[in-house]
Amino acid sequence: MAFPEIEKGTGGNAVRIKRQLSEMAIAHAADGRWAEAAETNRKILEMGADAEPENRLAKALWEMGELGEAREHYQIALALDPTNRIAERNIERLRVLMSEAGEKTVAAERASKAPVAIFVEETGKTGFAMLTDLASPRTLAHVNPGDAVELIPDGNRLYAEANGTRIGIVEPRVAARLLKLLADGNKYSAGITSLGDRDVRIVIREIFQDPRNYGKVSFPTAARSTDLRPYTKGTLLREEELMEEDLEDDDEDEEIEDLDRVLPAQITGDEAFEEETDEIEEP
Repeated sequence: MAFPEIEKGTGGNAVRIKRQLSEMAIAHAADGRWAEAAETNRKILEMGADAEPENRLAKALWEMGELGEAREHYQIALALDPTNRIAERNIERLRVLMSEAGEKTVAAERASKAPVAIFVEETGKTGFAMLTDLASPRTLAHVNPGDAVELIPDGNRLYAEANGTRIGIVEPRVAARLLKLLADGNKYSAGITSLGDRDVRIVIREIFQDPRNYGKVSFPTAARSTDLRPYTKGTLLREEELMEEDLEDDDEDEEIEDLDRVLPAQITGDEAFEEETDEIEEP
């Protein structure tokens, strides 16, 4: 792979090259070209220690099945930045996975990503849900925030699948309403917003309303504009590792670049799924 020439003694040029290499690494990861992503991040680290490329290198190694080496680089990232939540969280996820799979495993299949639009708030059409009856930690270790989720009705249950693998069941308080609307023709898109060893949270968005459901809202509780808080560090199209922090971090207030409004994590409470009149009142 051809890399930009690094000229010694020219600090400004080194910064520019590092930025170019970072963009290359992110592009490789976005395309699922993990070997190239790893090589590019290693090249960046030759220029000096940095937690961000360490995280990206660890992610690439993880996707390539090199679990032990991935964990080492997350540990380096955490040593460089003790507040680095990405590294801290993934060290624990890898600990659980390695207890079952060992130092190495098969490379992960390329994941399908949820469309960015489902993360944008639209009153009555977007809500959050937790998954129950989760898949094994080994299965969940290959699932990441931003991955698309397929919702599959089966009797009184609404199953969630990511990358062709069942990862859990949508919690009953949410599923009960959506199952009725799905049965009458509504369609939904979903994606993972956060996950741990024992919890997975998804966002669900109505993408089609059947005429039979006219006047019925999927998520009755209206979002107030004052409750909305943008996720941090750029758009949901950024490299997957950064996306984990973006989607879970509700404590910072930086602007998101390409999205107007994004739902906060706690916006859909139990009251959103209490039985209430479906018909819209006439003015």
